[in-house]
Amino acid sequence: MQIMKVDPRALKENPDRMRQSKSSPQADALMLATIKAVGIVQPPVVAPETDGGNGYIIDAGHRRVRLAIAAGLEEIEILVVDAANDNGAMRSMVENSVREALNPVDQWRGIERLVALGWTEEAIAVALALPVRQIRKLRLLANVLPAMLEQMALGDMPSEQQLRVIAAAGQVEQKEVWKAHKPKKGDTAPWWQIANALTKKRMYARDASFGDDLAQAYGIEWVEDLFAPADEDGRYTTNVEGFLGAQHEWMTNNLPKRGAIVEVNSWGQPELPKKGSQVYGKPSKSDHKALYLDRDGKVQTVHYRIPEAANPKGAVGDGSVTGGDDTDAVATPKVRPDVTQKGHDMIGDFRTDALHDALGRAPIEDDMLMALMVLAFAGLNVRIDSGADGTFYGGKRFSRHAVGLFDEHGKLAFDQDTLRVAVRSVLIDVLSCRRGMSNSGMVARIAGEAIGADAFLPNMGSEDFLLCLSRQALEASCAEASIQPRPKVRETRTALVEHFATKHFVHPSGRFAPPADELLDWIRAGSATDVVGAGSLDDGRADGTAEDQDGEIDNEMEREGMQGADRPDDAELDEDFDQRAAA
Repeated sequence: MQIMKVDPRALKENPDRMRQSKSSPQADALMLATIKAVGIVQPPVVAPETDGGNGYIIDAGHRRVRLAIAAGLEEIEILVVDAANDNGAMRSMVENSVREALNPVDQWRGIERLVALGWTEEAIAVALALPVRQIRKLRLLANVLPAMLEQMALGDMPSEQQLRVIAAAGQVEQKEVWKAHKPKKGDTAPWWQIANALTKKRMYARDASFGDDLAQAYGIEWVEDLFAPADEDGRYTTNVEGFLGAQHEWMTNNLPKRGAIVEVNSWGQPELPKKGSQVYGKPSKSDHKALYLDRDGKVQTVHYRIPEAANPKGAVGDGSVTGGDDTDAVATPKVRPDVTQKGHDMIGDFRTDALHDALGRAPIEDDMLMALMVLAFAGLNVRIDSGADGTFYGGKRFSRHAVGLFDEHGKLAFDQDTLRVAVRSVLIDVLSCRRGMSNSGMVARIAGEAIGADAFLPNMGSEDFLLCLSRQALEASCAEASIQPRPKVRETRTALVEHFATKHFVHPSGRFAPPADELLDWIRAGSATDVVGAGSLDDGRADGTAEDQDGEIDNEMEREGMQGADRPDDAELDEDFDQRAAA
């Protein structure tokens, strides 16, 4: 290595220099003024020619040599080094990278030259202190249209995501899109429009439920996404039809018992069967399971519940149908019963009044009161739109809880443990916070707060639930969890999901304790109903709540013998209630 003076015009440019992009006129003007004032501070690096000549080839400092000539200098100092076996390719690249970062296009050109000289991607990464993944990303520029590369070399670079999309497209597609979106001279390219025009739907291997056998059967070939995070499976395919077909076949082959494959609506939500309601809590054994594909082609599962079907007209308790017997019957004379139907109606009224008086005034032990409550829900006049297992009538459901309170002689005889189990079972069937007809209303929330049910709520820090929250609600949850809200709602939601993956989160709106004002209004409304109902039973019904009048309709249907298919549907009940209210 030596320093010598030469005429800058005698130096030869290295055709394999790393920085081929032109510098800006402002930067050249500044360096030219500096050279005229103080000369060249750092000598250019040159090496002897290796093809038999006696000249020197510039390894580093092409711009300094060019501007020294422009400044009219007759001689400049140069630093002569030994010629490298790669014509100074690596030395030039390192020197330029350290002095000022090369733009990606120049980096790619330098890497491709080093690869052509026998350098491996790993060796280049070690020499440049870059990850091997970054070297592979830059090599993707080989797939970019030359005209686009020229634009990028001017410093007009797309984002990493846009570059990934462009490099993944074919040359023919790139040429057509570039022709439609090529910028005018001096303008920047609309990279987002170019990338959008070249975007293809990607289906990722990490979302596939099927295995390699179905992938091969549907002609799916996985492509490695070099821009994906290193800790996740970045393989993808653009064969969308094949991917979805393989997913559907997997669902068909793995359909569970009581399961069904459903479609999705325009909002990406599953279309459940008619009268089916989605179960967001813990599913029961009688619930159904639906499989569907979301917008990313991923297999998703939801549970739904279908209410029990009513007995057909004329059916009895064991499911048999009365009437229609073609066998000959012996005609028997009709005998007047001991008590007519009207008499039984009167007896029913007498018994009801006496029962109510006894319940109001007779001494009853606490254990007996609890047992009678269980029996009451087993009555034929009880209809429950349960949150546990659909809609059912008391006699068909609660009798199973009540039978355990009797001994072998048919007498009420029970111990405390049996009674506790029966009462808990009844409350589980009756109380519900589900939206719709099965909602018990304020009483269910009061009961939940009283027994500490908040401690049994599941973790609500999931993607599905957080999608239901507004920006304000998400930011409030961030403040509670000491998380900094992100500029975008999606990023804030992702941060919350990651935070609550190992922690338990319950949104304040999901707790059982009702708002104080609503609770007081409910208590006042109940007190007002008690006052109105103190006059007579008929007056109480006339001025009661909608629930009371709906219950009156059900009771009248039972008295009129309307069972099973004869029962009106909800629309008819609403119409009947409106007519009563108008009257």
